[in-house]
Amino acid sequence: MTGIRSVAGQMFVLQVSIVLLLVVAAVVALLIQSRSDRYDAARDRSLAAAEAFAHGPGLVAAMRGPDPSAVLQPLTEAARKAAQVDFIVVTDRNGIRYTHPQPEQIGKKFVGTIGPSLEGRVTVEQVHGPLGREYQVVVPVEDDRGAVVGIVSSGMKVANVSSAVDRQLPVVLGAGAVALGLATAGTALVGRRLLRQTHGLGPEEMTRMYEHHDAVLHAVREGVAIVGGDGRVLLANDEARRLLDLPPDAEGRAVTGLGLGPRTTDLLTSGREVTDEVLPVGERLLAVNNRPIDSRGALSGSVTTLRDSTELVALSGKAEVARGRLRLLYDASVAIGTTLDVRRTAEELAALAAREFCDYATVDLADEVLRGEEPTAPAAGASVELRRVAVTGSRDDSPLYPQGELVRWVGSSPQAAGFVSGHSALVPELATDVGWRMQDAERTRAVLEFGLASMIAVPLTARGVLTGIACFWRGRDSGPFEEEDLSLAEELAARAAVSVDNARRFTREHTMAVTLQHSLLPRALPEQNALDVAYRYLPAQAGVGGDWFDVIPLSGTRVALVVGDVVGHGLHAAATMGRLRTAVQNFSTLDLPPDELLGHLDELVAHIDQETAAVAGAPGITGATCLYAIYDPTAATCVMARAGHPPPAVLLPDGTAMLLDLPAGPPLGLGGMPFEAAQVRLPEGSSLVLYTDGLVEDRTRDIGVGLDVLMASLAHPGRSPQEVCDAVLGALPPVRQADDIALLVARTRVLAADRAAEWEVAADPAAVARVRAEATRQLTAWGLDEAVFVTELVLSELVTNAIRYATAPITVRLLYDRTLICEVSDAGSTAPHLRYAADEDEGGRGLFLIARLAERWGVRYTPEGKIIWAEQVLRPAAAPTRPGEG
Repeated sequence: MTGIRSVAGQMFVLQVSIVLLLVVAAVVALLIQSRSDRYDAARDRSLAAAEAFAHGPGLVAAMRGPDPSAVLQPLTEAARKAAQVDFIVVTDRNGIRYTHPQPEQIGKKFVGTIGPSLEGRVTVEQVHGPLGREYQVVVPVEDDRGAVVGIVSSGMKVANVSSAVDRQLPVVLGAGAVALGLATAGTALVGRRLLRQTHGLGPEEMTRMYEHHDAVLHAVREGVAIVGGDGRVLLANDEARRLLDLPPDAEGRAVTGLGLGPRTTDLLTSGREVTDEVLPVGERLLAVNNRPIDSRGALSGSVTTLRDSTELVALSGKAEVARGRLRLLYDASVAIGTTLDVRRTAEELAALAAREFCDYATVDLADEVLRGEEPTAPAAGASVELRRVAVTGSRDDSPLYPQGELVRWVGSSPQAAGFVSGHSALVPELATDVGWRMQDAERTRAVLEFGLASMIAVPLTARGVLTGIACFWRGRDSGPFEEEDLSLAEELAARAAVSVDNARRFTREHTMAVTLQHSLLPRALPEQNALDVAYRYLPAQAGVGGDWFDVIPLSGTRVALVVGDVVGHGLHAAATMGRLRTAVQNFSTLDLPPDELLGHLDELVAHIDQETAAVAGAPGITGATCLYAIYDPTAATCVMARAGHPPPAVLLPDGTAMLLDLPAGPPLGLGGMPFEAAQVRLPEGSSLVLYTDGLVEDRTRDIGVGLDVLMASLAHPGRSPQEVCDAVLGALPPVRQADDIALLVARTRVLAADRAAEWEVAADPAAVARVRAEATRQLTAWGLDEAVFVTELVLSELVTNAIRYATAPITVRLLYDRTLICEVSDAGSTAPHLRYAADEDEGGRGLFLIARLAERWGVRYTPEGKIIWAEQVLRPAAAPTRPGEG
């Protein structure tokens, strides 16, 4: 429990030893006393029994009778039992027994001393008798004349007396053990409390500890004073005496009698809790801590510590200034450069500086910086033109150059000198600075009259590029700038310059990407009569992306609509978008079905990824989607296929809006799965709505919610495509657009039935003449007499080739739209090739003539075979502007 070397251990052993000795002494005394008491009780009982029987009536007569034993033996036994003694023996004067508890002892010689009894005295003795060791009393028996005629002996066996004492011994020892245990437990409790108070230290250690504590108490540079509950000083170390100017005999005296100031006296005697309270004592400023001593719920005094903080006041002022500057720099790192916008960054610098460092702050930047370019370095001493981008101060009516003005700083001004040299300038007093006053006499006078008196001009330099000048202004009431302020201003400007340069670089890259993106998107929609088209393209606010759209006229008055999206932002996404758009245009010239075109585009994207994968660090196409649709106004049908793109929407003429259940293919570049096309019939006046996912999905809105909003914004009849675009964009885009949005709305038209003519052609060369005749009549009916000659030649060549090389059925169709289109279809799969015939060749000139006479010609394949077509440009007076119009 405790070490024997500790004070608590030694005290425990000492107290236990004392208690043990006391318990042993008490037990021994109790045993001796008990033994004495038992023998005294045995003597008294034996004496009483002997004397009572010796003086009993008839005893003398019985002893003188003829048979004393017969008479006395029963009487002695009865008396023995009544008196609770072990024996009563009656003898004659010679000691011959008349009675005995053991009858065989009758008549034998009495064991004991009978002489004193024959003389009339009582004898008490211990003898070794017939019963063993006996404790007996011998009493004389006297007759009427006082003569001793015999003796009566009564007593107890010593063993019986000792057994009674032994029976009491456990009780005595148990009581002693209990007393020892209780005393030991109490001693242990006292020892444990003493152990806690002494922390297991020994006497020498405690003595040394108190010596050390006393030495430390008087050696520390912090005053310690303990005041009792009665207001007297119990302890005061040397530092407390020095700080409070206490007299040498302060301990034991009342605080009120030490001559201290009223505030100091009140604090030492109040007993209230005080933490770091500044207390003036003479010329010193003391930091005081006071803690009351609470003893059993009552105030029994207080402990006061005192520190001399006179020198710390000046140091704390400097520390506070340094802390304020660090806080300002931290705020600058957080508040400046929150966006990649040059103007906004300059405004953030000016706002922070005017709020925490100066009265007014201005930022001037070169115009090239605002465009994302690097400014040209002017010659030394030359004037500098900078744009005032930000000006902030406590008032809005300052005479400083206003925001947005192009300021021409003269070469002698601190602004121009700093921009040319890259060095900061501190002007403690503006009124005496000649170089600054040469800038603009009238304005500088107004600035001085306004109250501005001091200025720091710091160039904004980052990565070796000078972008502008930041100026910090203070009024007369704020005091002039100092050298320490110059270093802080340079730190602020350096942090802001990096942000300005980052924003400048972003502006340059963003401008380049936007320029590239706009150059790759359609400049204008092509002329065609199949669809009335409107579109909107909104680039992302954070940077350009890879969304694109296209409207591509095809053969047979058909029109292809394309919407695509390249995942990502920046130049790579814009360039990839341009490559994919060009590829789609090239593939569309082959008149491929939508699913086949997407298959070729998928192979192209996979090939591009393979190329970029071979170049270390080159970014690949992380994802691209596309929707390709072909609308045929002659049949009012639209064939579509999509590769990972959102489904198109259709707005019917009655205002019903729906999403088309178009099979969803994988995004481009994944490969492995074919694309599937679907054909829908669209009533005339229906609007086909194609879009990218940026319209219906963003970080705060699920695509399902966006599609619901899209359907709700479309469900209104009678609106033009332009009005539909406005309605959709008014309902869907988020406040901050994070992705590009491409929207294409195409309202369908149908080619009038009287603008198309179709004939079945027999597989007979004689049928060529009939075809020419039918075509001539149809062109005459359309008023296209000037196109008869070319049309006859084209049809003759195409029909003749079909009859000669292809298989039936053969069909001829004429379409009268913006151009005149001649189509010859057959069930064959082989296509003719344009070639140059030699002089001696009899054939091979037909397609060459068609290529020279027609504007365009080509071949497209259908599920039934192929169609060879040729398109002629009509004179403006002959070409209708709308299908079906006369």
